Amino acid sequence: MFPWYAFLTYAVITAATPGPNNIMSMSNAGRLGFRRALPFNLGIWVGFTIVMVLCTLFCALSALIPAIRLPMLVLGAAYMLYLAWGTFRSSDMIQEDHSREGFLSGLLLQFINPKIYLYCIMSMEAYILPYYGGQPVILFLFALLLAFIGFAFTLAWAAFGSVFRLLFSRHTRVVNTIMALLLVYCAVSLFL
Repeated sequence: MFPWYAFLTYAVITAATPGPNNIMSMSNAGRLGFRRALPFNLGIWVGFTIVMVLCTLFCALSALIPAIRLPMLVLGAAYMLYLAWGTFRSSDMIQEDHSREGFLSGLLLQFINPKIYLYCIMSMEAYILPYYGGQPVILFLFALLLAFIGFAFTLAWAAFGSVFRLLFSRHTRVVNTIMALLLVYCAVSLFL
Protein backbone atom coordinates (compact mmCIF):
# COMPACT_ATOMS: atom_id res chain seq x y z
CA MET A 1 0.00 0.00 0.00
CA PHE A 2 1.34 3.42 -0.96
CA PRO A 3 2.57 5.46 2.06
CA TRP A 4 0.38 8.51 1.47
CA TYR A 5 0.93 9.97 4.93
CA ALA A 6 4.74 9.85 4.72
CA PHE A 7 4.73 11.06 1.11
CA LEU A 8 2.38 14.00 1.74
CA THR A 9 4.22 14.92 4.94
CA TYR A 10 7.47 15.12 3.03
CA ALA A 11 5.93 16.98 0.07
CA VAL A 12 4.08 19.53 2.21
CA ILE A 13 7.00 20.22 4.57
CA THR A 14 9.42 20.60 1.68
CA ALA A 15 7.05 22.81 -0.30
CA ALA A 16 6.20 24.96 2.73
CA THR A 17 9.75 25.69 3.88
CA PRO A 18 11.51 28.79 2.59
CA GLY A 19 13.20 28.55 -0.75
CA PRO A 20 13.67 30.78 -3.78
CA ASN A 21 10.07 30.36 -4.97
CA ASN A 22 8.47 31.06 -1.62
CA ILE A 23 10.70 33.98 -0.64
CA MET A 24 10.41 35.63 -4.06
CA SER A 25 6.63 35.13 -4.08
CA MET A 26 6.31 36.60 -0.61
CA SER A 27 8.54 39.51 -1.54
CA ASN A 28 6.74 40.26 -4.82
CA ALA A 29 3.27 40.02 -3.27
CA GLY A 30 4.32 42.14 -0.31
CA ARG A 31 5.62 44.80 -2.68
CA LEU A 32 3.16 44.56 -5.61
CA GLY A 33 0.05 42.99 -4.10
CA PHE A 34 -1.23 39.49 -4.72
CA ARG A 35 -2.92 40.19 -8.06
CA ARG A 36 0.05 41.98 -9.64
CA ALA A 37 2.42 39.23 -8.41
CA LEU A 38 0.28 36.50 -9.98
CA PRO A 39 2.14 36.39 -13.35
CA PHE A 40 5.37 35.55 -11.50
CA ASN A 41 3.57 32.79 -9.59
CA LEU A 42 2.03 31.39 -12.76
CA GLY A 43 5.51 31.31 -14.29
CA ILE A 44 6.66 29.35 -11.24
CA TRP A 45 3.85 26.85 -11.74
CA VAL A 46 4.63 26.28 -15.42
CA GLY A 47 8.38 26.00 -14.80
CA PHE A 48 7.82 23.84 -11.73
CA THR A 49 5.66 21.45 -13.78
CA ILE A 50 8.26 21.18 -16.54
CA VAL A 51 11.03 20.47 -14.02
CA MET A 52 8.88 17.89 -12.17
CA VAL A 53 8.15 16.02 -15.41
CA LEU A 54 11.83 16.05 -16.44
CA CYS A 55 12.99 14.92 -12.98
CA THR A 56 10.37 12.17 -12.96
CA LEU A 57 11.64 10.94 -16.32
CA PHE A 58 15.20 10.94 -14.99
CA CYS A 59 14.18 9.08 -11.83
CA ALA A 60 12.17 6.53 -13.79
CA LEU A 61 15.23 5.85 -15.94
CA SER A 62 17.44 5.62 -12.85
CA ALA A 63 15.11 2.94 -11.47
CA LEU A 64 16.54 0.75 -14.20
CA ILE A 65 19.89 1.12 -12.42
CA PRO A 66 19.06 0.31 -8.77
CA ALA A 67 22.65 0.77 -7.63
CA ILE A 68 22.27 4.55 -7.74
CA ARG A 69 19.15 4.65 -5.52
CA LEU A 70 21.00 4.53 -2.17
CA PRO A 71 23.64 7.12 -3.16
CA MET A 72 20.84 9.43 -4.36
CA LEU A 73 19.02 9.03 -1.04
CA VAL A 74 22.21 9.67 0.93
CA LEU A 75 23.05 12.76 -1.14
CA GLY A 76 19.48 14.01 -0.83
CA ALA A 77 19.45 13.50 2.94
CA ALA A 78 22.85 15.20 3.25
CA TYR A 79 21.58 18.16 1.23
CA MET A 80 18.47 18.42 3.42
CA LEU A 81 20.67 18.41 6.53
CA TYR A 82 22.80 21.13 4.91
CA LEU A 83 19.63 23.16 4.25
CA ALA A 84 18.52 22.56 7.84
CA TRP A 85 21.85 23.82 9.17
CA GLY A 86 21.75 26.86 6.88
CA THR A 87 18.16 27.60 7.90
CA PHE A 88 19.01 27.28 11.59
CA ARG A 89 22.07 29.53 11.30
CA SER A 90 20.52 32.12 8.96
CA SER A 91 20.40 35.72 10.02
CA ASP A 92 17.39 37.59 11.31
CA MET A 93 17.05 39.44 8.01
CA ILE A 94 15.17 38.16 4.96
CA GLN A 95 17.23 38.73 1.86
CA GLU A 96 15.10 40.10 -0.95
CA ASP A 97 15.58 40.45 -4.67
CA HIS A 98 12.99 42.63 -6.36
CA SER A 99 14.61 42.54 -9.79
CA ARG A 100 12.46 39.67 -11.10
CA GLU A 101 8.70 39.66 -10.98
CA GLY A 102 7.15 38.57 -14.32
CA PHE A 103 5.96 35.26 -15.79
CA LEU A 104 9.23 34.53 -17.60
CA SER A 105 11.28 35.24 -14.48
CA GLY A 106 9.16 32.83 -12.45
CA LEU A 107 9.46 30.18 -15.15
CA LEU A 108 13.24 30.50 -15.58
CA LEU A 109 13.85 30.53 -11.82
CA GLN A 110 12.75 26.88 -11.73
CA PHE A 111 15.64 25.69 -13.84
CA ILE A 112 18.21 27.04 -11.35
CA ASN A 113 16.29 26.22 -8.16
CA PRO A 114 18.03 23.23 -6.50
CA LYS A 115 15.28 22.86 -3.91
CA ILE A 116 12.70 21.66 -6.44
CA TYR A 117 15.10 19.17 -8.01
CA LEU A 118 15.69 17.64 -4.60
CA TYR A 119 11.93 17.77 -3.90
CA CYS A 120 11.11 15.70 -6.97
CA ILE A 121 14.04 13.30 -6.85
CA MET A 122 13.52 12.47 -3.19
CA SER A 123 9.75 12.11 -3.65
CA MET A 124 10.24 9.76 -6.57
CA GLU A 125 13.11 7.70 -5.18
CA ALA A 126 11.88 7.35 -1.60
CA TYR A 127 8.11 7.14 -2.02
CA ILE A 128 6.74 6.76 -5.55
CA LEU A 129 9.06 4.59 -7.66
CA PRO A 130 9.05 1.62 -5.27
CA TYR A 131 5.29 1.34 -5.86
CA TYR A 132 4.74 2.69 -9.38
CA GLY A 133 8.12 2.32 -11.10
CA GLY A 134 6.83 0.84 -14.34
CA GLN A 135 3.69 2.94 -14.74
CA PRO A 136 4.47 6.11 -16.73
CA VAL A 137 0.95 7.59 -16.54
CA ILE A 138 0.87 7.33 -12.75
CA LEU A 139 4.40 8.78 -12.54
CA PHE A 140 3.30 11.69 -14.72
CA LEU A 141 0.28 12.27 -12.45
CA PHE A 142 2.55 12.28 -9.38
CA ALA A 143 4.79 14.84 -11.12
CA LEU A 144 1.73 17.04 -11.65
CA LEU A 145 0.70 16.53 -8.01
CA LEU A 146 4.17 17.55 -6.80
CA ALA A 147 4.06 20.66 -8.99
CA PHE A 148 0.59 21.54 -7.70
CA ILE A 149 1.62 21.13 -4.04
CA GLY A 150 4.65 23.35 -4.63
CA PHE A 151 2.55 25.94 -6.45
CA ALA A 152 -0.11 25.93 -3.71
CA PHE A 153 2.49 26.83 -1.10
CA THR A 154 4.03 29.44 -3.37
CA LEU A 155 0.60 31.06 -3.56
CA ALA A 156 0.19 30.74 0.20
CA TRP A 157 3.48 32.55 0.73
CA ALA A 158 2.36 35.24 -1.69
CA ALA A 159 -1.11 35.57 -0.13
CA PHE A 160 0.27 35.87 3.36
CA GLY A 161 3.46 37.71 2.42
CA SER A 162 3.02 40.56 4.84
CA VAL A 163 2.04 38.19 7.66
CA PHE A 164 5.06 35.96 7.09
CA ARG A 165 7.34 38.97 6.82
CA LEU A 166 6.09 40.23 10.16
CA LEU A 167 6.36 36.75 11.71
CA PHE A 168 9.90 36.28 10.44
CA SER A 169 11.03 39.68 11.59
CA ARG A 170 9.65 39.20 15.10
CA HIS A 171 10.34 35.49 15.66
CA THR A 172 13.10 34.60 13.23
CA ARG A 173 15.05 32.29 15.54
CA VAL A 174 11.98 30.24 16.48
CA VAL A 175 10.72 29.97 12.88
CA ASN A 176 14.17 29.01 11.56
CA THR A 177 14.62 26.41 14.30
CA ILE A 178 11.23 24.83 13.58
CA MET A 179 11.89 24.71 9.84
CA ALA A 180 15.38 23.29 10.38
CA LEU A 181 13.98 20.54 12.62
CA LEU A 182 11.33 19.72 10.02
CA LEU A 183 14.05 19.37 7.37
CA VAL A 184 16.02 17.05 9.69
CA TYR A 185 12.86 14.98 10.15
CA CYS A 186 12.46 14.73 6.37
CA ALA A 187 16.09 13.67 5.94
CA VAL A 188 15.77 10.95 8.57
CA SER A 189 12.40 9.74 7.25
CA LEU A 190 14.00 8.88 3.90
CA PHE A 191 15.57 5.86 5.55
CA LEU A 192 12.64 4.68 7.66
